[in-house]
Amino acid sequence: MESLSKKEVELIADLEFQKKYYFTTGDIKKHFSDKKQLTNTLYRLRKKERIIKLNQKKYYLVPIKARYGKWVDNPLIVADEMCNGKNYVIGGWYAAYYWKLTDQIPMQVDIYTTKKQGRMNVLNKRFVFHRTTTKKVERAVIKTIENHNFRITTKNESQQWMKSKK
Repeated sequence: MESLSKKEVELIADLEFQKKYYFTTGDIKKHFSDKKQLTNTLYRLRKKERIIKLNQKKYYLVPIKARYGKWVDNPLIVADEMCNGKNYVIGGWYAAYYWKLTDQIPMQVDIYTTKKQGRMNVLNKRFVFHRTTTKKVERAVIKTIENHNFRITTKNESQQWMKSKK
């Protein structure tokens, strides 16, 4: 594991003090004199695996207390942060697991969104993005876990989805 510079430690300490593990460049720009310095520091922290890029503007801070730079956060919260809290719904096996329709812990989180598609590995979890309509996204229920809201398919929709998989 590579050591951190004074500036990097200052940045991480400030974010941890504020308990701001999900952050944007706007949240940390006060620590830097120009955009190039900010970009280079983010690049070095990503290379040292102290931060993880979630989307174009959002990052996740791996806490200093994490041993060997490995850390796990709730996948429902990570999914919400990746989609900036809008235009998505969590479905598939993870929704069935959330509603206790299955005992198996899913290998991936299926995120139905109006914009993205593809796969992404973040914090030792696979996130699979599927395209869907805004109608399906609007039918989602908003739940809270660890004082954080997320969007998930209804229990009834998850039951119907489970029946279609048999």
